[in-house]
Amino acid sequence: MGTPVRLWSVGDAIGVSVGTAALGSGYAPVPAPLRPVLPAAGLSRGSAVAVEDRDLPLLLALAAGAAGDGLWAAVGLPQLGALAAAEAGLSLESGLWVDTPGDQWAHALSVVVESVPVVMLASPGSVPERTGRRLAAVLRRSGAVLLVAGPWEGAQVRLRVARSAWAGVGAGHGLLTGRRAEVRAWGRGAAGAGAAAVVWLPGPSGQVAEVVEAPGRRAVVPLTGVG
Repeated sequence: MGTPVRLWSVGDAIGVSVGTAALGSGYAPVPAPLRPVLPAAGLSRGSAVAVEDRDLPLLLALAAGAAGDGLWAAVGLPQLGALAAAEAGLSLESGLWVDTPGDQWAHALSVVVESVPVVMLASPGSVPERTGRRLAAVLRRSGAVLLVAGPWEGAQVRLRVARSAWAGVGAGHGLLTGRRAEVRAWGRGAAGAGAAAVVWLPGPSGQVAEVVEAPGRRAVVPLTGVG
């Protein structure tokens, strides 16, 4: 397992050149279990996707599918550890962190998306309209996919984990083997009507997996307070 490039300041991020975001096809791939909830079974390049409930496993699953073994970055997500990223399927050798961009987040993001094809961002909350338009133009030009943890006004697709439950716990004890989650998506165009899929997020391997009903499966115990 390699060591990711972890940058601690906006100045570092601006000073690093890591290549050019690859346009490839019109859509970036996603893991097979999540394809049913997305238009064209992928993420439109040059656009933003919002994980509105800030669910980190869902954010990482989307990033791992879109990036493959290629470059990816995380901006404003200091809580994202290397182990979690690796277990989700991201290549640490290809990772770039800008942990604390502060009030320069928009400038840092615009620099990163020019060079990195898959970028995760912690939502800064309300974004000025002019800033949003400028970032949307940079995304379109670079062909990068922006995955936002939290709300994002210009998102083409929005996703959230509507319900979830952990498997492997019996009578109050036992090892957790995975989280069964209902993922819902809605958005513009083909995604407007909304769609849903039930997946393991994460599954026993740490990555998203298809739910296959079979006799003898361990009980799934609902968590309290999960909508």
